[in-house]
Amino acid sequence: MTTMGNLPKVVSPQQWQAARKELLAKEKEQTRARDRVNADRRRLPMVRIDKPYTFEGPNGTVGLLELFEGRPQLVMHHFMWINDVDADGVEHPRDTGCSSCSSAADQIPARLRQLHIRNTTLAAVTRAPYDKLAAFRERMGWTFPWYSSYGSDFNYDFHATVDERVAPVQIFHLTEAELTAAGMPYDQSMRGDWPGLSVFVRVGDEVFHTYSTFGRGVEEFHNGNNYLDLTVLGRQEAWEEPKGRAELLGLHVGGPNMRLPDEYIV
Repeated sequence: MTTMGNLPKVVSPQQWQAARKELLAKEKEQTRARDRVNADRRRLPMVRIDKPYTFEGPNGTVGLLELFEGRPQLVMHHFMWINDVDADGVEHPRDTGCSSCSSAADQIPARLRQLHIRNTTLAAVTRAPYDKLAAFRERMGWTFPWYSSYGSDFNYDFHATVDERVAPVQIFHLTEAELTAAGMPYDQSMRGDWPGLSVFVRVGDEVFHTYSTFGRGVEEFHNGNNYLDLTVLGRQEAWEEPKGRAELLGLHVGGPNMRLPDEYIV
């Protein structure tokens, strides 16, 4: 049973309607601001992809162009994997992916039809051997396209994997020096995969990178957050206002109670 406190005050329907209209004005401005940002996002310049990246999938080795499945747009989830690291720094992939990324992945199948009819393909790419992905995908019952970039530069080039021994550090689009200046100095504990989204467009047989986002830029694809943000209890995370309203669940991205989707008891 969820513990609740500090709930909204009880008012008449007329008072609620007046308060709702005040909030509606703010929501409309938020919507207009979002539309402006989306327009600016569409105006970003793009970068031609010249490197011949390859991926492993259910039908063997494919190139980046094939991930589009014939459509002009590709949205890609950078799906993190869990690795054990030995004393020599060698990674040994586990049999399961990241629980936070799995939360996002669990919602992908419902989106595919609507994306496809809008000329857009959605796929996941992970820096782990394909046999690991395939087995985990079967366990989860997922059907969306999922490819392995294992052994390639792809994750490093698109900053979905950070390792100063392999490529210059960039996290949240910040260089190592910029991270230090921002009060988040890079150290070895930050090595490894980072969740993110990258977007590509193809013109004929040419592929262009148009957008990438990390951190909170990915959060609306997790845990039904868009729905939870409409509720009185919200996401039930520590940073939310007003304080003291709901028991903290520890289900935020990377939270202590995050589990793989088939491990929850509901």
